[in-house]
Formats: sequence, C-alpha cells, structure tokens
Amino acid sequence: MEPTRILAIRHGETAWNVDTRLQGHLDIPLNEVGLRQAQHLAKALVQGDAIDAIYASDLSRAHTTAQAVAQLVGQSVTTHVGLRERHFGAFQGRTFAEIEVELPEHAWHWRKRTPDWTPPDGGESLIALRERIVATVDELAARHPGQQIVMVAHGGVLDILYRAATRLDLQAPRTWQLTNTAVNRLLWTPQGLSLVGWGDTSHLEALGQDETTT
Repeated sequence: MEPTRILAIRHGETAWNVDTRLQGHLDIPLNEVGLRQAQHLAKALVQGDAIDAIYASDLSRAHTTAQAVAQLVGQSVTTHVGLRERHFGAFQGRTFAEIEVELPEHAWHWRKRTPDWTPPDGGESLIALRERIVATVDELAARHPGQQIVMVAHGGVLDILYRAATRLDLQAPRTWQLTNTAVNRLLWTPQGLSLVGWGDTSHLEALGQDETTT
C-alpha cells in the first residue's frame, strides 16, 4: 500500500488561546487573527500539491479553519468527532493559573502528564486520547493510499500525532511547537505514522511575529 501524505494542522487562534484558557470540547470560535491565519493557510496550500480530502474536528474553530482551505482548493470538509481536542473535564473554561489555585491536586497530575489520570467531571486521560486519535487517523488515512489529505484539529491532537510519529512516550517533555495553523507533514502506512516536517509557519510571516507564537 502506498503511504498517505497528511497535512496535520491546528486550528486558527481563538480568544481563549490568547488567555491560555482551556477549551477542550467547548466550542470557541476563531478570533480575527485566527480568521486571517486560516486565509493565509489556504492561500499557501492551494499553491502546493493536490489535496484529495479535507477532514476536521466538528468544533467550529477547526471546521472554520478547514473551510477556508476547502473553498480555495475546491474540496468539501468532512467532520469527524474523533479529531476533537482532549476533553478536559472541570479544567475546561479555566486558565492554567486558575487551575493551579482551584484544583491543585489535579494540577500536579496535569504538569506531570500522568498518562492514566483523568481530569474531574468527565475528562479524558492521555492514554484514552492517544487511542482515540490513533484510531481516527488510521481510519481516515486508510481511505487515501497514495494521496494527500488535510486534517485540521487541535493542539492536544497534534501533540499526540507528533509523539506517535516519533515514537515518543506520553510523558516525554514537549520540545516542539503547536502553533496555530502551522503546517505539519506526516506519512501514514498501516504500520503507523512517520514525521516528514513540523511547524512550517512561512505562510504566517505577513501577519507579524506576535501572531505566530500564541
């Protein structure tokens, strides 16, 4: 089977990204910067190799980003709940600082990236998140051998994809960026993912450095 080329992309910026407020499954829209990021992303991708399918999380910040690309490349967006961000339970809607003060015991597990720890009130463990993301990518990528597809998702999803492609443990310290609308390139085969390139933000240079690092 020929490999599937994947362009894995985090959604554009939201107001809650700027505030470091956890979104999780809450449906927070793109802000003005995020909308512009999506447009610059679309203009860059339309100049590259043909895109055969576009998949996105059903949350609006990801779907809106994907839709900007779809309009320029002549594709539709297929949503998949398996591409949603991690469910952060009681952490959703709180900033990191608020979590430290209000839920200190749980904040410790958060900092340590305890793999089987589940955020209170219906959250998702890192192990469960990894299983969900890997299964979703396997399902979608298997439909497109020899083709190139776009997957627009979330920071936590992109983190799992990087770890899966580089065989890094869930608790390994993160040394890679998860920039809004950066282009991340992966190859998929039935044996798993491999990393081709990560964190291409060249299309965002016109927006200014302050808007590419949030």
